[in-house]
Amino acid sequence: MSVVALKTPPAEQAKPSAKVMTMPSAPKPRLAVGRILSETAAKVLPPLVVVMLLLAVWQVAFSGEGSGLPTPATVWAESADLILDPFYVYGTQDIGLGWRVLTSLERVAYGFGLAAVVGVLVGAVLGQSALMMRGFDPIFQVLRTVPPLAWLPISLAAFMDSRPSAIFVIFITAIWPIIINTAAGVRAIPQDYRNVAAVLRLNQMEFFWNIMVPAAAPYIFSGLRIGVGLSWLAIVAAEMLTGGVGIGFFIWDAWNSSRLTDIIVALVYIGLTGFVLDRLVGWIGRVVSRGTAE
Repeated sequence: MSVVALKTPPAEQAKPSAKVMTMPSAPKPRLAVGRILSETAAKVLPPLVVVMLLLAVWQVAFSGEGSGLPTPATVWAESADLILDPFYVYGTQDIGLGWRVLTSLERVAYGFGLAAVVGVLVGAVLGQSALMMRGFDPIFQVLRTVPPLAWLPISLAAFMDSRPSAIFVIFITAIWPIIINTAAGVRAIPQDYRNVAAVLRLNQMEFFWNIMVPAAAPYIFSGLRIGVGLSWLAIVAAEMLTGGVGIGFFIWDAWNSSRLTDIIVALVYIGLTGFVLDRLVGWIGRVVSRGTAE
């Protein structure tokens, strides 16, 4: 009788212990403050370097004997009070450039605000009809080429006062690019938008606010940015002749008193104010159009 040897099953091998895989840690996001500082430096440093180079060239070019223009060092030495204290008040006419700029900006606010409202409304109406555009566009193109100071005698004869005359000059100078750009924007509205408005049975006011303004916003704010720049140019020129305490009259008075350094400081104020106005209108355009009015 054969004996069958039973094979014992081999011992089960020990299972290897599971390894825990750790995911590589994601890179930490840059701090918001650091990102803002780096972006600001990227925007500010290049123009700052250019300005410093221009000042250096200016200083070297006009530092010789018999130079007709003052150097930056001379401007700082003779007109530092206008730079460091723009809001001083020593009398009714002896005030800082900050107050003079604010006085001019008040007139710009009235004239440009009126031009913006009237220009957008008129442009929206004219943009609805190609026939009306063909009739009015040549007139607008002729009137927009008239220099601001050419309107001043007419406004003085009509209003017989310097303040409303200056406001009218601003209005009549700024309104033409607003009308033309608004009309072009309305003409560029896709026909699909008009079909949707017809299906929804929108009235003229609803169509204006819900369809026309958002669709034509890039054109409208392009006209407004041009208009605000022309408004600032017009008020400075008008104040040179009408007087008062605005920045334009200050330049004319400084010229009559041979204060070239004061004129140079005033020009810097004018340029910076115009830059701020342009950026302000552009920012409002981006907010209204949700980024399309670039």
